[in-house]
Amino acid sequence: MNTASPCVGRFAPSPSGDLHFGSLLAALGSYLSARAQQGRWLVRIEDIDPPREVPGAATRILQQLEHVGLEWDGEVLWQSQRHEAYRAALNWLHTHQQSYFCTCTRRRIQQLGGYYDGHCRDRHLPATQAALRLRQHTPVYSFYDQLRGELQADRQLAEEDFIIHRRDGLFAYNLAVVVDDHDQGVTEIVRGADLIAPTVRQIALCQQFGWSPPDYLHLPLAVNPDGNKLSKQNHAPALPAGDPRPLLVQALQFLGQKVEAGWQDNTLAALLNQAVINWKPLDIPLDNAQTPAGMTTPFLNGSHQAMISR
Repeated sequence: MNTASPCVGRFAPSPSGDLHFGSLLAALGSYLSARAQQGRWLVRIEDIDPPREVPGAATRILQQLEHVGLEWDGEVLWQSQRHEAYRAALNWLHTHQQSYFCTCTRRRIQQLGGYYDGHCRDRHLPATQAALRLRQHTPVYSFYDQLRGELQADRQLAEEDFIIHRRDGLFAYNLAVVVDDHDQGVTEIVRGADLIAPTVRQIALCQQFGWSPPDYLHLPLAVNPDGNKLSKQNHAPALPAGDPRPLLVQALQFLGQKVEAGWQDNTLAALLNQAVINWKPLDIPLDNAQTPAGMTTPFLNGSHQAMISR
């Protein structure tokens, strides 16, 4: 754990749509955790996948954060301006024989059951029309989550040589996020439980670079009436305009946090300041016992043990 270093948290949305209630939970949770530790809170726009981006979404995301009072430290980091850093990381891995080119199709991998079998590991293929995969030397089979305890990973997930540079020339999410978190000095990542599975890959990549991984806390997910998580892909409604305080109170209650009586009489800044003072991450529910009306969270074993699946 990174208890010796000043806390640096971050919120890193992709501009594939406006922020919704599920996004707010991740932003608020990471903000409160960092501020409660007198730490810094950074914002990063993960705009490395242009086909998925919605025009104007990045600007609106920053405006939405300002509207709900979540003020970040320093300048916003844009992944679209970080290509040189990603190329340097890829070159280092390739120079140290920790990556290789692969021409296997998605269909072939699906026929194998969804996990890559290392088919191209020793074929020494050229870069032409190929993806670049990490040569997995340090598989991570479990990690400690600050809310859920020790989480165990499926062996195939942990040992897979995953893609770090896509065939279409785009940088892979796992590579970019690891490089950015390291370069920004991030010590703690608070995000949604839908990102539990990639965590073992990100820790493994940190280890192959020789970097210390950050601490992790994965929050419960808000879902719609059909049981699907609120997401931009599922057309979750954008955060409403108007007084943001009732929305923040709803988010705090979703996260199991204490809300002082008479909050209606407080300013937005005072409400957030009180939330920082009252922040208790171990009060965050793992199931749907404390969620607001109309929302549930996926049930997780009460022993704080969970299998990580693809």
